[in-house]
Amino acid sequence: MNASSVAGKSPLCALEKSGQSPWLDFVRRGYTRDGSMAALIEHDGVTGVTSNPAIFQKAMGEGTDYDAQFHDILAHEIVSAGALYERLAITDIREVAKLLRPVFDRTKMTDGYVSLEVSPYLARDTEGTIEEAGRLWSAVAEPNLMIKIPGTKEGLPAIERKIADGVNINVTLLFSLERYKAVVEAWLSGLEKRHAEGKPVAGVASVASFFVSRVDGKVDAEIDRRVKAGDAEAEALKALRGKVAIANAKMAYQHWLDVMKSPRWTKLKDAGAQPQRLLWASTGTKDKAYSDVLYVEELIGPETVNTIPPVTLDAFRDHGKVRESLLENVDDAHKVMAEVVRLKIDLPAITARLEDEGVVSFEEAFDGLLGSVAKKQAAFLGNKLTETKLSLPTEFDAAVKDGLETWRKDGTIRKLWARDASVWTSTTEANWLKWLDIVDDRLEHLSELETFQNEVKARGFKQVLLLGMGGSSLGPEVLAMTFGKHEGFGHLYVLDSTDPQQVRTFEGKIDPKETLFIVSSKSGSTLEPNIMLSYFFDVAKKAIGENAGHHFVAVTDPGSALEARAKKDGFWKVFHGVKQIGGRYSVLSNFGMVPAAASGVPLRLFLEDALRGVRACDASVPPAVNPGVLLGTVFGVGATKFGRDKITIISTKQVMDFGAWAEQLVAESTGKQGKGLIPIDDETLAGPVHYGTDRLFVYFRLATEHSHEQDEAVRTLIDAGQPVVTINLHERRQIAQEFFRWEIATAVSGAFLHINPFDQPDVEASKIATKKLTAAYNETGALPAETPFAVDGDLAFFADAKNAGAVKGAEAKAILKAHFDRVKAGDYVGLLAYIERDRASIEWIQHLRLAIRDAKTVATAAEFGPRFLHSTGQAYKGGPDTGVFLQITADDAHDLPVPGERYSFGVVKAAQARGDFDVLAERGRRALRVHIKGDLKAGLARLSTLIRAAL
Repeated sequence: MNASSVAGKSPLCALEKSGQSPWLDFVRRGYTRDGSMAALIEHDGVTGVTSNPAIFQKAMGEGTDYDAQFHDILAHEIVSAGALYERLAITDIREVAKLLRPVFDRTKMTDGYVSLEVSPYLARDTEGTIEEAGRLWSAVAEPNLMIKIPGTKEGLPAIERKIADGVNINVTLLFSLERYKAVVEAWLSGLEKRHAEGKPVAGVASVASFFVSRVDGKVDAEIDRRVKAGDAEAEALKALRGKVAIANAKMAYQHWLDVMKSPRWTKLKDAGAQPQRLLWASTGTKDKAYSDVLYVEELIGPETVNTIPPVTLDAFRDHGKVRESLLENVDDAHKVMAEVVRLKIDLPAITARLEDEGVVSFEEAFDGLLGSVAKKQAAFLGNKLTETKLSLPTEFDAAVKDGLETWRKDGTIRKLWARDASVWTSTTEANWLKWLDIVDDRLEHLSELETFQNEVKARGFKQVLLLGMGGSSLGPEVLAMTFGKHEGFGHLYVLDSTDPQQVRTFEGKIDPKETLFIVSSKSGSTLEPNIMLSYFFDVAKKAIGENAGHHFVAVTDPGSALEARAKKDGFWKVFHGVKQIGGRYSVLSNFGMVPAAASGVPLRLFLEDALRGVRACDASVPPAVNPGVLLGTVFGVGATKFGRDKITIISTKQVMDFGAWAEQLVAESTGKQGKGLIPIDDETLAGPVHYGTDRLFVYFRLATEHSHEQDEAVRTLIDAGQPVVTINLHERRQIAQEFFRWEIATAVSGAFLHINPFDQPDVEASKIATKKLTAAYNETGALPAETPFAVDGDLAFFADAKNAGAVKGAEAKAILKAHFDRVKAGDYVGLLAYIERDRASIEWIQHLRLAIRDAKTVATAAEFGPRFLHSTGQAYKGGPDTGVFLQITADDAHDLPVPGERYSFGVVKAAQARGDFDVLAERGRRALRVHIKGDLKAGLARLSTLIRAAL
C-alpha cells in the first residue's frame, strides 16, 4: 500500500471537514513498525484502525514479521495456537493504539481507536462474548481500544452489557436497518443502565459497523438472475443495480439523525455521553463496473466513520472526490427502497443470509488464521513435538479430509472442549471430561507430588509395588517399562493379576521392609486390588509389624472404601483421583503421577511434555492440524467407511509397552453396542500377504532407535496399499504427549461411531458374573459344578450349548478345527489365557497367535486374564461380533489364600474366567474354553501342537 501523500492535499484529509473520520481496515506488524502507519496518520488523516480475522490471517500466516515474538513466547511458555495468536494480536493492537493515542487525545476521545474482535466462534454465544470482551479489554488495557462484537441476535445483550460496563464497542456485521435499530437500542440501554448506577457515561465510545458493498453484491446477483430469466420487470430491476446498498445505508443514517434528536439521547448527552457513530464497512468495490471509490464517495456525512481497505484508500487518495453525499438525494434513496419492496426483492432475507455468511466467513478466516499459527508453532517447536505422517490409500485419505472438514465446519472440537454431550450421544458424556484439564491441574499442584517424590527418595525404598487393574495399572506399567529404574529410587513393579503363581512371583521380587506399596483403585471397591491389598498388607505386617501401613499409599477417589481402609490401617498417604475422570483416561492424573513420582520420573519435565500434547489438541487448533482430531478421524473414518476397525499397533522396542495402555483406552471406550475399534497390540510384523482389508496400522516409533528393519517392513505395507499412521517420538518422555493425544483421538473416534466413549457396560457385566460365583463359593465352599462337553487327555472343553453344538468333535483336534473353521475374513481371534503372564507364557501365546494369523489371514489378540477384563474385554463382549475366542484356563500348581476371605486367589481367577465366558456366551460370541489339567507347560505345548494341526 502506498502510504505517501502530500500533506494537506490528500482527499482523505478533506473528509474531516465533512465530519467523517477515515479509518484503515488493515493491521500488520511490519507496516506498523516501519513508519507506514504513522505516515497515514500524519499525512492522510487516518484517525482509526480496524482488524478482523481475515486481516490477521494474512498478516500472521505470511512472512517473518512475527517470528521473533513466536520464538520468544515458545522459548519460555507452553501455549495453544489460540493463546499464541491472541498474544501476537494484542501486541499489534497495543502498538497501533499507541500510534493513535495522539489522535485520541486531540479529538477528545472521538477518534484514535483501534478495534480487536472477540473470537468469531462466539457470534452465537451471548455469555461467551460477554466474558471474552471483558477479558480482551483488560488484556489490552488501552483507553483507545474498541472491542468488536457481532451484531447478531445473540450479540445484542452482550453489547448492552459491555457498554454498561464501560467498554468501548465496535458493533460489526450489520446489514439491515432493523438490526441496526436493535443495536442502537442496546447501546442506549447500556448507557442508561450505566448512568442509573451512578457511573460516568463520558468516554464510553461506540461505532456501529454497517456493511455496504456486500449488500449490492447479493442484490445485484438476484437482479441479474431475474433479468436473465426474462422477468417482466427487467428494466426496473436493472435500474436498481448498484443503488440498494447506498440507499440502505442512507436509511440507517436517517434513523441515526432521528435518534440524535430523541429525548433519550438528549438526557445521555447532557450527562457527557458521546454518540454511537455509524461506521461504513465493506467499502471496497467488488463489481468492476462501479467506481473503485463508490462506497467512500457516496457515504460522506457528519459524525460518521468509513473504515477503508488499503487498495480503496490508495484509490481514494489518487482520485477520490469529497462531498457531503449522505444528505444528498435522500428522497431518491427512499424511492430505491420502495422499489425493492415493489419488485419483491426480499431484502430482509438477503441481509439475514449476509449475516449468516459473514459469521461463517469470519469463522473460516479464523480457522485459517489459527491453522497458520499452529503450523508455524509446530515448525518452531520442531522436535519438541511428536510428528505424525499419514500414508493412506487415495479414497481413504479423501474421506479423512472430508471428515476433518466436517469437524471444522461444525466446530466439533470446540464443542468437545466445551463438554457438549451432543458430540456423542447427548447422555452422560459431560460428566466424564475432567481429564481435559488434569495436566494443568497437576502442574498447579506439582509441589505436592514433588514433596512426595523427595520423601520417597529420602526413605530409601528399594522397590515400589503397584497393586491395581486396568486404568490404575496399565499407565504406570508403561512408565516402568519405558523409563526403567531411576537413580536413587526403587524399581517400579506393577501387579495386575489374581493368578496365584503371578502373585507369588511378585512377592518374590520384593523385600517388604524395603518396599513402598501403592494400592490404586478408582472406585475403591474393585475386587482384584482389594484382595491384593489384603494379601500384601498381611505380608508386610509379618515382616514389618504394626507399622506396616507406613509402607502403603493409596490412590483412590474421595470417599471410597479404600480411603476408609487406608485411614483405618494407618497408610502413609492417600492421594485422591478425580471422580469425573474414568479409569482409562486417568494416566495423567494421580493414578499415573503418584507411581511416576514414587519411581523417580522427572515430574515437571514429564507434565510439561504432556502439556504440549494438551495445547496441540486444544479447542483453538483446527482439525486438520490438531493431532488428536487427526488421529481420531483416521480411526473413525477407517472403521465406519472402510471396515478398517483392527487398529494394529506396531512399536519400536523402547516404547513398545505404550500399546498395552492404548489398547485398553481404545477397546474399552469404543467397543459397545455392536460397534467399536479392536486394538491389536504386539503382533509381530509380517509381509502384506498376511493381512486382510480390515487393518489400520499405527507405527509408534522412537526416532532415536535403530529400527531400519522395522521401517522397511512398514514401508512394504504402505507400498502394498495398507493404511499406516506413523507417529515419531523424538525422546521417550514424549509418550506423555501421546497419552493425551490418544485420549482425544479416542473421544473423537467415539463421535464418528456415535457411541458414548466414557462408559463400559460390559465390563460391569463381567464383574457382576464374577461376584455371583465368588458369593456362591463363600456360601458353599465350592464354585458351582460344571461339566465339560468333551475331554481329551489333559484337555477339557467347555462351552454354552450353542457354542458346544457348533464345535462337536470326538477329540481335541476336531473340536479345535471346528472352532477355528468358524473364523472368516474380517474376523479376529482372541486368545484369552488365565495363566501366569511370564516370559515363557508370553512367548508361547505370541508364537501361537502368529500361526493363527498366518493360517487364517486375520488379526489376533493375545491376552492374559484377568488383566484384559479391565482392558480389551469390553470390546470383546460389546463390540462388533467379529471375534472368535479361545479361553485357556488351567489347574493352579499353587494357590494362595486371601486373608479374611473363604475363597483363594485361584478361586477368584476361576470365577473371573467363568464369569467372562458366561458373558461372552450371553452376547452370542463364538467362544470355546479349554482347561489344562496337570502340568501347565506340557499342556500348553500339546494345545499349541493341536491348534497348529487344526489350522
